[in-house]
This record gives sequence, C-alpha cells and structure tokens, in this order.
Amino acid sequence: MDALTRRSGLALAGGVLPGPWVRAQGIWNPTRPVTMIVGFPPGGQTDFAARAILPGLQNALGVAVVIDNRGGAGGNLGTEAVLRSRPDGYTILAGNSSSMTINPHTMDGMMIDPRELVAIGLALRSSLVLCAHPSMHVRDLAGLRAWIAAQPQGSIQYGSTNAGSLTHIAMELLRERLGQPKMTHVPYRGSAAAMADFIAGRFSLMFDGVSAAAPFLRADQLRGILVTGEARSPAFPDIATAEQQGLRDFAFYAWIGIFAPRGTPPEIVTRLNAALNQALADPATRERMTSRGDEPGGGTAAGMGRMMAQDDARWGEVVRANNIRAES
Repeated sequence: MDALTRRSGLALAGGVLPGPWVRAQGIWNPTRPVTMIVGFPPGGQTDFAARAILPGLQNALGVAVVIDNRGGAGGNLGTEAVLRSRPDGYTILAGNSSSMTINPHTMDGMMIDPRELVAIGLALRSSLVLCAHPSMHVRDLAGLRAWIAAQPQGSIQYGSTNAGSLTHIAMELLRERLGQPKMTHVPYRGSAAAMADFIAGRFSLMFDGVSAAAPFLRADQLRGILVTGEARSPAFPDIATAEQQGLRDFAFYAWIGIFAPRGTPPEIVTRLNAALNQALADPATRERMTSRGDEPGGGTAAGMGRMMAQDDARWGEVVRANNIRAES
C-alpha cells in the first residue's frame, strides 16, 4: 500500500490525530464564521444542497456559515482550496460524487487528490433516472432491450451532461450490462443544454438526476425507464428501479457530501457532523429537498467515507474499462 493510499484511507475513515489547538477529549465550538466552499457556480445541485442546509448549520453551530462559490475545473478548484486550508473546522467543502470520486480517474494530470479530505457527512443524494425520448415508445427496461435490438447497428445516440460525468459513466455501465450494444456518445456542457437537444430529438437516451429531469418527465416530454436508487423515487413512484427490472448490482446515487481538510481533529469532525444532522432534521429543509426528488442525507462521518470509497472503486473500474476521459 503506497503512502497516498494510506493517507486517503485515514482521511475517509476520519482517522486523524487531534491538532494542538483542540483539548484532548474536548468539545469544539466555533467562535467565528465558518466558510463552506462550493466548487461549482450558484444555481446547480451542489450549490442548492449547500444553501438548503445553511440555516440549520448556522443554528446548530451558533455562528455564521458563509458560502464561497469557486467554480472551475469540474469542482477541482474548490477541492484544492479546502485541501490547502488549515484543518481547524473553519473551512469546509460541499463536494459532489463526480468531483470527489470520478475526477481522479478521468482527468489527466490532476495535482490534487480529493480522497485525502476528511468526510463529515452526507448532505443529500439523488437517484439518477434513465430517460428515453417519447418517439421511442419505450417505458421500461424490457422495452428498451427490444428497441435496441431493432435498431440498425451503430445508429443509437445517447447524451450526457459532460464527458466524464456521472451521467456519461452511468450509461457506459448500463451499456456493459446490456451486452455492449454500439452507441454514440453526445456530450454537452451542462444539463440544460443537453435537455434542450434531448427534447428536440437530437439523441434517444440520457441519464440525469431525478430533480433535473423531473420537469420534463412531468410534462411528458421524456419517459422514465428506470431509477438507479435502492428504492423507487417518491417523486416518481411509477418508475421501477433497475433491480426491480432484473438488473442486479445497479444501485447508485449522485450525492453531495460535506468534507474537511486532511488532519482535521476528530472533535471537530464530530461537532460538524452533529450540526449537519441537526440541519437535516428540520422539516422545512427536508421538504425543500424531497419536493425536487432528492433524498435528505445524514448519518455518520464514517458512513459518508465508506460511500465515497465504494463509488471511487466502482467508477474507477468503469472508467478504465471504457477509457473514459473528461473534457478539458
């Protein structure tokens, strides 16, 4: 096991040693504002999650929490800023599953490793939904298999929100599980542009987060084939899961987690995790998330670390098998 792997394992498990500014077996309480860096611009899913938990975090910690959007490089600029911050609890990161577990495998020459961050907890998660254009007249996985078999070789096109994104990698995983039918990938730069062309019939299939696809599914502009969660989405209970349709080991989520710099003392991680769980217990916060089709997070720091490690292993394997690279 190399040094990087050892450091990553310790960070994910929260196995860090307390710094000199924290008393042994003490309780950490912040005395000045906490900065939560979001590695994406305002308006996206990660920014939404950060702002949804903001009031609850402030109430739980007793200090202001300031959101600092640092978009760029697929979330890497924000991740780097937190990696370089002091591990004192005053700078934390809202990071998503793509930036934390996919970028290290798809971006050549990355000089940072997000797996060195310390997990605090899960803010929210969202199933992906496989959508089909209505012209296909497909409503479930069995129908999709039949439709694929009837198409001329090489004629199928699918979209993604970005090359190397979770929406891209999820389709490559599905393609593997369906026997490697030939499909052409049509990448975009963001969900809005992809959805506009999808509805216009530019391509036939695409994965996206339930909350992103919801308006188009409700308007019957797209058809939902399956969701990737362990259970059906409360927002779309008529769309069966992949497993319910016979596709085993196909349960995964897009998620947003909260992280701290490597070396953050356990007392601080514990305090921040408790504050996050308190924020997520607020009914208004939960309603904001569930109304979009998202699932509120919560749980332990170790649980967040395990989810991140599992996704890192899963997506790394898919990336290598299909030689997936992110767009520069």
